[in-house]
Amino acid sequence: MTESFDARVYAKVAGIPYGRLATYGHIAEAIGAYGCARQVGWALRRLPLPSAVPWHRVVNARGQISFTPSREGSDWMQRQLLLAEGIPVDAEGKLPLGRYLWVPPLDPPPLG
Repeated sequence: MTESFDARVYAKVAGIPYGRLATYGHIAEAIGAYGCARQVGWALRRLPLPSAVPWHRVVNARGQISFTPSREGSDWMQRQLLLAEGIPVDAEGKLPLGRYLWVPPLDPPPLG
């Protein structure tokens, strides 16, 4: 039986170390879904909060939190969680991605 896309995203995001960041695109690529960064974001939005999955450690490729009304406050929660881990975030949600970036290992291709 194959794991769902969401389950693969959650498993990969669970591996992001404390105080580090990954991008939606890096997570997509790591699970073999190159070009599916947006779908990674949607998968993370489906997580019930609070969650043991460190969803807040995933940011966009510009090194920024996406502040939008549709996030219903989770963007501000993300900022607070990152600050609590010692990652500086400015008022516009910009972070020093180069300093805190963690690139996840690629999953092996499926057999068969």
